[in-house]
Amino acid sequence: MARHRDGVTRRRAARHNGPVIRKQAIIRGEVQGVGFRFHTQATAARLGAAGFVRNLRDGSVEVEVEADERTVERMIDWLRSGPTWATVHSVDVTDREPTGEREFSILQ
Repeated sequence: MARHRDGVTRRRAARHNGPVIRKQAIIRGEVQGVGFRFHTQATAARLGAAGFVRNLRDGSVEVEVEADERTVERMIDWLRSGPTWATVHSVDVTDREPTGEREFSILQ
């Protein structure tokens, strides 16, 4: 894990098994101030996914995840519950175009 000059924390992650897809998820509930971004990054690294996570001003969290379909679905499944201290009320998922990202970042 490395913190870059732009203030973004990144972890190398991407190892793909099959065609690469990308999805955006907006997670609503008690998801800020509970370690959601840190645990999302750790889970993405463990699964081998690239993308990013960031807090949104409305109290939700945005995640974009890129990997093979199975890995993306496993990540989305994890987002539906999140870390222990989070309470997830909803996860809205949208397809996105893959960007070729190779790391998973926490954006400020």
